[in-house]
Amino acid sequence: MKLKPQKKHIAYFITPHGYGHAARASAVMEAILKLDPEFHFEIFTQVPPWFFIDSLPIGSFDYHPYPTDVGLVQTNPLQEDLDETVNRLKDLIPFSPERIHQLVKILGNAGCQLILCDISPLGIAVGKAAGLPSILLENFTWDWIYYGYLKDEPRLLEFFNYLKEVFLTTDYHIQTTPVCTPLANADLTTGVIARKPRNSISATRLKLGIPQNAKAIPLSMGGIEGRYSFLNRLKSFTNTFFIIPDGSDQMRIEENLVLLPHHSSFYHPDLALTSDLVIGKIGYSTLAETYYSGIPFVYVMRPDFRESDVLSRFVQREIGGFEIMANEFQNGEWISALNPWVNRPRRQEPENIGADQAADFIFGLL
Repeated sequence: MKLKPQKKHIAYFITPHGYGHAARASAVMEAILKLDPEFHFEIFTQVPPWFFIDSLPIGSFDYHPYPTDVGLVQTNPLQEDLDETVNRLKDLIPFSPERIHQLVKILGNAGCQLILCDISPLGIAVGKAAGLPSILLENFTWDWIYYGYLKDEPRLLEFFNYLKEVFLTTDYHIQTTPVCTPLANADLTTGVIARKPRNSISATRLKLGIPQNAKAIPLSMGGIEGRYSFLNRLKSFTNTFFIIPDGSDQMRIEENLVLLPHHSSFYHPDLALTSDLVIGKIGYSTLAETYYSGIPFVYVMRPDFRESDVLSRFVQREIGGFEIMANEFQNGEWISALNPWVNRPRRQEPENIGADQAADFIFGLL
């Protein structure tokens, strides 16, 4: 009798800051599974489990709702709460020996061979205690982000110092384009990493109820729920449909607004591919999916969040579009500037290989 191959287990520690890091991690996991479907992932995060159920093959992972890091506490998609961020950091950092021991035991029972971190430092600390190699995958780290807030919140200094030391102890370091602080000693720098669409433009539009010859524009705020005061102004557009996640408890069409629930049946890379323009908070996964769809990006800046400037420069250089400052977003004045961009021809879509590059490197370590 032929024995079934034994599963190979990898732990993945993922920050719960929005959905962008979970999207990037899911793209890497999917690429690893294409190299060898016998891999199994132990996912540690507080990103909702449905995100991974939607993104990964059935049975390819176990989910552990564990507080892996704090990142930044958000009061809305564009505003941080530094005081609450500090309060939550105090509950987590420094990592307690009891917390580390508990996780080492879970990884040992699961038979994990390797730890991936995007961009959770906890996984690196657990790897050291467990004697397992750790891989940090990032385009920024939290110490770098906190440094930008020290003037406004000096209490972040102790967490900046602690996390900087933890990140330096990772065994392997993968940086993903666009990188905020490129390192000469990084083990690998990949292309842009994004999940790949599953459905055609025509199939997604049919499901959305959008005519094939109409323009489509999704509003993406990085998985953080928000409310918008400008929706009625969007109804003035002819032959243009706006896709609004978190716009309704259930999918419905209101004139040219396609209102979706916070968690809908639509795979986000499919929404990007089917569109002619994306409007949203500038963040890694939204940028990545827009880049690979070959369409412009009208993006909302967060001037205090250091990553924003790096991503903005990438958009101007590689994608095309224009920026909206956070304090201008809700007034909707930017809406009148959309027409030239929504009517631009689609760029030739680049080959989506960033996740494959990361997967090849990780596979080579096992």
